[in-house]
Amino acid sequence: MKMLKQSLSHKLLQKLSPQQIQLMKMLQLPTVALEQRIKEELEANPALEEGREDEEDEMVTQEESEVQEDPEKDGTEEKEDELRLDEGEGEEEKINAADKEVDIDEYFEEDEVPDYKLSANNTSPDEERREIPVVSGTGFQELLLSQLGMQELDERHHAIAEYLIGNLDDDGYLRRELTSIVDDIAFSQNIQTNEKELLELLHIVQQFDPPGIGARDLQECLYLQLKRKPQTFVIEQAIRVVRDMMEEFSRKHYDKMAKKLDVDEELLKEIIQEIVHLNPRPGDSVVDNKGNNLQITPDFIIHVTDDQLELSLNSANSPDLRISKEYNQMMGDYANRKDRTSKEALSFVKQKVETARWFIDAIRQRQETLLFTMNAILEYQYEYFLEGDETKLKPMILKDIADRVGMDISTISRVANSKYVQTPFGTFLLKTFFSESLSTDSGEEVSSREVKKILSDCIEGEDKKKPLTDDKLCHILKDKGYNIARRTVAKYREQLDIPVARMRKEL
Repeated sequence: MKMLKQSLSHKLLQKLSPQQIQLMKMLQLPTVALEQRIKEELEANPALEEGREDEEDEMVTQEESEVQEDPEKDGTEEKEDELRLDEGEGEEEKINAADKEVDIDEYFEEDEVPDYKLSANNTSPDEERREIPVVSGTGFQELLLSQLGMQELDERHHAIAEYLIGNLDDDGYLRRELTSIVDDIAFSQNIQTNEKELLELLHIVQQFDPPGIGARDLQECLYLQLKRKPQTFVIEQAIRVVRDMMEEFSRKHYDKMAKKLDVDEELLKEIIQEIVHLNPRPGDSVVDNKGNNLQITPDFIIHVTDDQLELSLNSANSPDLRISKEYNQMMGDYANRKDRTSKEALSFVKQKVETARWFIDAIRQRQETLLFTMNAILEYQYEYFLEGDETKLKPMILKDIADRVGMDISTISRVANSKYVQTPFGTFLLKTFFSESLSTDSGEEVSSREVKKILSDCIEGEDKKKPLTDDKLCHILKDKGYNIARRTVAKYREQLDIPVARMRKEL
């Protein structure tokens, strides 16, 4: 039999308060996401409303001054009003008016426990929630369904074709096997079909706009688009390339293609141009509200005035929010009552007011942190933001800014992530200004972004018939005084989304 043993121990724990967790989540939101978050909070919490805190005070002061300056109202009326208030008549009128606007007693029955006390949340308060936003708008699938409605199909075939359209991905491709769709449609729609019937209906969908929609791979997508073009000699040869020489085309083996097609270099160039101008993602050709062609909204704006930099925060990051005056008044009214229902109502109202106050405070701290951090970045990269010359960029890592502002590196990372800054030279993602340092032959520390700029300029000015390999690029950089290994050149080239030399070759 084991004996129970008591002991004392000391533990040092570090926990974040709900307010700190809320602030951390706010920091990593870009401007557009913040606007959506504020909208959601306004809808969820009636104690929070738009407007400045001092707006109502200004209105009250203005009304009082108008009353005092009103010559038509004499002292007799004021005395009568005061007498009515003393007798309690005015107070009863106010209470009745308030009850007509919001009678919170109606929400609580006797012995009823508020829903917010019964709800359970088994997730950690600091757990990151990833939700897929649902956006309304006309996408390419809605466009296809409208075209399907103009087809002479019976109810069964229409349902199958509609199911096929629903299985297209965001690029407009049908990437699922037809055998799987046969089983799914039998289970979900109770429609018995086969691959042959599905293929016939898919061919109908493939005739819809935009061209190339409903393809099962890139080769079929390009083929469908070419078949919709006027059939000239160049188009016919382009169809041959897509149908029979896709491997040679993707590897840019132009000599083999010219030999098989029996054409000269100039004609081959025309054929290639027809193919490269096709749309490999026809689903994206429909401009909708699902993320395509979105305009970047900067979080910071930098102006240059008389050789001086001026930093401002996007106004959307500093909305006017306040606590509802009605909820504050309700909280006072219920605090004076002693019955059980009033206590439950008071608890509910108090929770909403406190949540609204935390939210407003988190927004304010977010503004201060963003400006504090961006000011430090601005001072660190002052010469670059003044002139826009990328060679003026200094090597800068998160720790450099964290040390300057006295914050944790994770906080700086949240600020830099997904935030954009608008400068006179363009709008840039903030985290692109952070780069590692490299040493030149003279021992000078330079930013890796400076090296990437030189690398990009070299590739832009190369002979496209004989593009520069990574080895040649490495030698060019070494001649300029940058001691960089070939694998580092390859890494920087990939970060710039530049393909290898063979894939950059042109006729």
